[in-house]
Amino acid sequence: MSDTATAAADGHVTGYGSKGYRTYVLLMLMVVYTLNFIDRNLIGVLAEPIIQTFNLSDTQFGLLASWPFAIFYAVMGLPIAMAADRFNRVNIIVICIVLWSVMTALCGIAAGFITLMLFRIGVAVGEAGCTPPANSIIGDYYPAKHRATALGIYSMGVTLGGVLAYLFGGPLAELSGPTFGAWLSSIGVGGLFSGIDWTNVEGWRIAFVVIGLPGVLIGALLWLTVREPPRGYSDPPNAGGVEKASTKENMQELMSTTNFWWMSAGAALVAFVGYGLFTFQIPFLIREHGLGVREASINFGAPLSAVAALGTFLGGYLTDRFSHRFKTAVAIIPAIGLLLAVPLYIFAFYASSLTVVFVVWALAAICHYAYLGAQYNIGQGVVSARSRATAIAILLIIVSIVGNGIGPQFVGIMSDVFTGASLSGDGLSASICAAADGLTPEQLALCAEGRSAGLKQSISVTTLWFLVAAFCFYMSSRHLENDMVAKVETA
Repeated sequence: MSDTATAAADGHVTGYGSKGYRTYVLLMLMVVYTLNFIDRNLIGVLAEPIIQTFNLSDTQFGLLASWPFAIFYAVMGLPIAMAADRFNRVNIIVICIVLWSVMTALCGIAAGFITLMLFRIGVAVGEAGCTPPANSIIGDYYPAKHRATALGIYSMGVTLGGVLAYLFGGPLAELSGPTFGAWLSSIGVGGLFSGIDWTNVEGWRIAFVVIGLPGVLIGALLWLTVREPPRGYSDPPNAGGVEKASTKENMQELMSTTNFWWMSAGAALVAFVGYGLFTFQIPFLIREHGLGVREASINFGAPLSAVAALGTFLGGYLTDRFSHRFKTAVAIIPAIGLLLAVPLYIFAFYASSLTVVFVVWALAAICHYAYLGAQYNIGQGVVSARSRATAIAILLIIVSIVGNGIGPQFVGIMSDVFTGASLSGDGLSASICAAADGLTPEQLALCAEGRSAGLKQSISVTTLWFLVAAFCFYMSSRHLENDMVAKVETA
């Protein structure tokens, strides 16, 4: 873990620290980002049992997963990022990991819709302090010519978090309280929880607690092993000053960079679709194809998220591969991927064969997630080192409000609208179906078909926003070469 002998002025060639230590830091930050998205996405994996426990409509659940989280994520993101541009970034990340992990665990004791929403807001506040300082750290550890790949690896945390949320959340959601209590007794710790009546504990509550708390340990490991790098260490000498900038100076620099805003708009629209699809993916598979939570999570959710992680990596790899010949590849590759994703997703939604659904959905996910590394590469590449954390925070505020804040809510509202239209043709309504009193088996079947059709139509319409996102990435590419502060050097 010793530093390289390279002088800081030449750090843009080799990066900060030894190659092995840089790799360790990158992997640790990817683990942190993975935990971030495990805890953020877990509510989508547990959607259907939560809906049933609290008797929620899709609109209500969309609210639970959308703008309350997004607003607090956005509000807290900017001041935390500004602090990260001035103070120790590693310490900031550690504090935030502990906060969001504890709040995730507390979601498991929520007494109702309101308390669950409040704990989710706590998760949002903690997670706001992850990505801006992490991106800033990576920018100082890695030289410009390796950043796209490094950020692509870091960004795999988004999809890997989804994989692990499915792998653990799905099985835990179907676990009974007595079974879990018996397991705790079998490993010798049952006495610590003797006051709990396990017969009244649902699986989704267990999932929140079990998955949330390990983040505290990761935070401690990060604090003990990751060093704060000098700001701007890995930038070329002509990349601009590395002095600490005021908030006004940071904002002035951002406002003068048009391509940053085009890219942010594109990333926000991708997140709008992505969060909407993820939040209702398990309910769609349950309603449309009759799967259970565990089956939908393990057989579809986890492998599809793993494939999406491949798309994230490939996006970064292809960018590094082609940037020497095509300087705008960092924006064009995501645009092409999003255009291809639209027909693939819609075909998957309407396919009847589960095999076909999986294969086509996987191809769509690869194309979809090729954008993720690009948004961070552009976001920090068009500003100086002193403003990177602030730039990423602004980006994430936009992405959070439009994506996480509106996406799930939009899908939920549209699902209820389409469901209502489908049911009305059979003389039914959502309220009648929710009550279920006096309904015949045939009417109950029509209710189930209406809920499935409504959600399918909703996610299909939502996917069309990828077309607008692709246009935004294209517009970002038009003058991107001149806007990149840290020029990619030829080998």
